[in-house]
Formats: sequence, C-alpha cells, structure tokens
Amino acid sequence: MMLSRMFGQQTQARGALAYEEAKALARDPDPEVRRALATREDLRPEVLYFLAEDAAPAVRRAIAANPATPGQANVLLAADESEEVRADLARKIGRLLPDLDPQTSTRLREMTIEAIEALARDQLPRVRALLAEALKSADNVPRDIVRCLAQDVESIVAVPILEYSPLLSDDDLLEIIASGTANGGLAAIARRSSVAVPVANAIVATLDVPAVAALLANPSAQIREETLDAIIDHAESIQTWHEPLVLRSELSVRAMRRICQFVGASLVDVLVQRHQLPPALEGELKKNVRHRIETAPTVEETPKQPPAERVATLHAAGLLNDECLAEAVEAGEREFALLALARLSGLPQAVVNKIIDARSPKAVTSLAWKAGLSMRTAMRLQLRLAKIPPKTVMNARNGVDFPLAEADMEWQIDCFGG
Repeated sequence: MMLSRMFGQQTQARGALAYEEAKALARDPDPEVRRALATREDLRPEVLYFLAEDAAPAVRRAIAANPATPGQANVLLAADESEEVRADLARKIGRLLPDLDPQTSTRLREMTIEAIEALARDQLPRVRALLAEALKSADNVPRDIVRCLAQDVESIVAVPILEYSPLLSDDDLLEIIASGTANGGLAAIARRSSVAVPVANAIVATLDVPAVAALLANPSAQIREETLDAIIDHAESIQTWHEPLVLRSELSVRAMRRICQFVGASLVDVLVQRHQLPPALEGELKKNVRHRIETAPTVEETPKQPPAERVATLHAAGLLNDECLAEAVEAGEREFALLALARLSGLPQAVVNKIIDARSPKAVTSLAWKAGLSMRTAMRLQLRLAKIPPKTVMNARNGVDFPLAEADMEWQIDCFGG
C-alpha cells in the first residue's frame, strides 16, 4: 500500500505512464492514488473512462475536471449522483467550449452537447447556474439549450443567459418577456449590450420598476419618443426612474418640460448640464421648478383619504381604471386594489379577496375581465397582487386579448361564489 501511494504521488513528476502501469494504478485500493491518477491528462481514454465509474466521489470529481476526459465519460458524469461531480463538469465544459470549433470531430461535439443538455436539465439550481455562467457568452451551442436556461425559474440560472447570450434573438426575448421570466430576468434583458426597439417597448409595457430603470440606464437601449412618453406618464411616483430619465440622451424639449414637473431641483441642474440647454430654456425650467416647490401643499394640507373613500371618490369621478389599478399595485397598495376590484366588478369583497388569495391565474384573469379591466392589467394583477410565479402567469392572446372565453371566465367567478 505504501509503495503504491508513493508511486501515485510521483506520477505527475514522471514522464508518461505506460498503459499497463496506468491500468494497475486505476485499480489501486487507495482512493488518493486513483484521484492523483485521474488528474493526469496523458492517460489513454479507456483509463479515464474506467475512473469515471470509480466508487470514490473524489476520483470522479478529478475526472470531471480533467480536460482530457473523453466525451463518453463526460456524458456519464453529467448524470452522476454527486452534485460536486456534476458541478465540476459544468465548470470544465465552459473552459472547453472555445475549442468546439467546426474542425472538432462530429462525434466529440455530439457527446459534449449531450452532456450539456443533461446538465441544463439538472435538478439542482447550482449545477444549472454553473452551466449558465459557462454558456452565457457562447455562440457554438444549440439555441434550444440556451433558451431552456433563459426560461429557467431560478434567477441564478436565467439572468446570466438573458443578459449576455448572443444566441437569443429579439423574437426569443419578446417571447420570454410575454411568457414571464425569473425574478430579475426583465432587468437582465434591459441591460443587454444592445436592446432593440421592440424589446424596449415590451419591457416598458410590463411597468416592471427595476427593469425600466435598467433600460433607462442602458445607453445602448433604443427607446423611441413615444415609449419615453409612456415611461414619463408613470415616473412621478417612481423615484428610481428619475435620474436615468434625466440622463437619457434622446430627450426632446417637450419630454424635458414634462420631467421637470416632478423631479427635484438637483436633477434639473443635471438635466441642464447633460443636454447643454440654451439659457432661455434653462431659465424656464428652473423657474417652473421653483414655482412648483413654493406652491406645493404640505403634508398637513393634503391628508390621504382612507382606501375606501379614495375608491369611492375615484369611481365617482370616472378615474377608477386600468391606470389607477396599475399605480396602486406597483405602489403596494393592496387594500386599495382589492377594494377597487370589488367596486369595479360588483362582486362581494369576500369573493374578490378569496380569488386573489387562491393565486389562480385563470381566476385572477377572470376577475380583471369582470371588473372591465384590460388583459395587460390582468397580467399585472397576477404578478404583483396575487404573487403568481411568472412561469404560470396567464398571458394575453394576440398580445392584448383575454385568452379565455367569456363563459369560462363566468364559470371561474362562480366557482368562488361570485
């Protein structure tokens, strides 16, 4: 035993092992000898494959990390019972990918892809996350694998792919946005090195606060004037949008005037400097800000109405609508939103509360329909009010239509006693 251990420790310092010598060491009873052997890159493929089935996890980890391990062994290790083995394999594949060029043998490439596919389906998020990190910039793997990782429910898996993968087309991104992403996924898309107009429009349509903030802060994002107008429509109460809005390079004078109606004086100074405004316009904007600040009512002068009173007031004024509900949901005003849904739908408050608490995509969608709201608002209610996971949210048909028949939605409401 001592002799074999000493021999195993010396294998790295010696020259290439003879085949019979390597076979003998691969069967050594000391797992440390086998592990040391498994780190060598000059072994015959059959020896490395033999070690991939070793009983000791440490030996299999060494084989998983060994760049010389044959493709068949990588496929075997991708289904290994040890999480650490699969994690080491995922790390290694990331290092090997650049060498998978068109000259790589077809069989080797197929086996490598087979191992990647298995790791992409791994039950543990950590393993999938390591693979995603390895593949995030790759352009030589199947798009189906990348799309699978991009749609993963775990943010540690999906976010690197969504932010960096060159294999995701604009159509892919639009589909992912429409179907829902992991937490942080929309913001990751908004941070991509290039965000086309349709993708920017889709992100803004979600009114996801972190994602829109990331989009505004991304100088490569192509945001049209009408899309900026839509952002400005909702920006007054969303502090995190103010500074990136001011710093956008494509602001029109009209947009600047609108922004100066709600941002602080310090940001108006930034706006003036950033866009090198002429003195006359600078004076106009600063004068308007001073007037707004001086005439703004104090908190004591504007006591906030209780939610029930606000609902009644807005409903009487015809202002209890999609925009009102969206703002309330984004601001976390749950009680107001529930009361508003009851008023608009005509359903008992207990029924509305039961539908939201049930977290059923179909039921919440039906409630929005009953309340006369849009399908866009229905999606927002699912995500923000009912806290339904993005992967199970019911999406619009044709981008705007309710996906259920009216009879089906009536049945959903009836199921809750409506």
